[in-house]
Amino acid sequence: MATAEQVAKEAERRDIRTRWLLSAPALIIIFLAATGPLLIVLVYSVLTPGPYGDVKWQFSPEAWVSVVMERDIFDDTLSLAAAHVTIFWRSIKLAVVTTIATLALGFPTAYFMATRSEKTRDIWLFLITIPFWTNLLIRTFAVLQIIRNEGIINTVLIKLGVISAPIQILFTDTAILIGMAYVYLPLMVLPIYASMEKLDFRLVEAGYDLYANRFQVLRRIIFPLVRPGVIAGSILVFIPAIGAYVTPSVLGGGKNMMLSNLIELQFGQGRNWPLGSALSITVMIIVMVALLAYVRNAGRTEVRHG
Repeated sequence: MATAEQVAKEAERRDIRTRWLLSAPALIIIFLAATGPLLIVLVYSVLTPGPYGDVKWQFSPEAWVSVVMERDIFDDTLSLAAAHVTIFWRSIKLAVVTTIATLALGFPTAYFMATRSEKTRDIWLFLITIPFWTNLLIRTFAVLQIIRNEGIINTVLIKLGVISAPIQILFTDTAILIGMAYVYLPLMVLPIYASMEKLDFRLVEAGYDLYANRFQVLRRIIFPLVRPGVIAGSILVFIPAIGAYVTPSVLGGGKNMMLSNLIELQFGQGRNWPLGSALSITVMIIVMVALLAYVRNAGRTEVRHG
């Protein structure tokens, strides 16, 4: 006869099998929805482009070569693809600068919110989330109306006599930076606020009691304790910023392209689906590297404060 322990183990195994069977449909859908498109893009990146779009089912690594290199049309010699490198650099640079700008604005905003009373704090949190209620395209067009030649900024400066002619802000990297900083600022504020809200401000008072100045309190007490929120906010801003499409298209005017615009161009007018796929995978690799750096840094932080 089976012992009570054997019966319990058999019941546990049966329960596990039942859970897997019940979860199987959802897991299959999630797996296909998450990995299916990526596999298609990966396969397309090693095929030959068709004459009118689509692909020919012939293996070719040319798309990956074309990510950073280009062939001479006369002798097929390889040289650095200056346009692609410029777009890569612009995308990474603007994503990093956007992250820094949102951190510079978001950190004091989160600190201000965390030091308010609970009722006031909820109001400020509500105000921060309001932009998420509006479509991204509408928010981008709102920024366009502010920074264009006849927009609010130039109109006010001209009427005040500060400038005699409009400042060309629109269709520049600066315009894209302003737009992305505005769009992604809440993604920086909310994680920092979540960490700041849990901060024991008696530690800040203790720092002042020990004759630390404001900068020392910020660097030695506040920032280390809210560092997980800063890292999370930086990742949440950097990832969508490096893959931004709408904001560069509207505020950059097509002249200041970023990676997403280049990918769209390959699938559209360029009719080079393999190159567009290779560029897409390259962007994903950059994002994965950023995520791995975040996980590694976060793990070190937990070990240090654990």
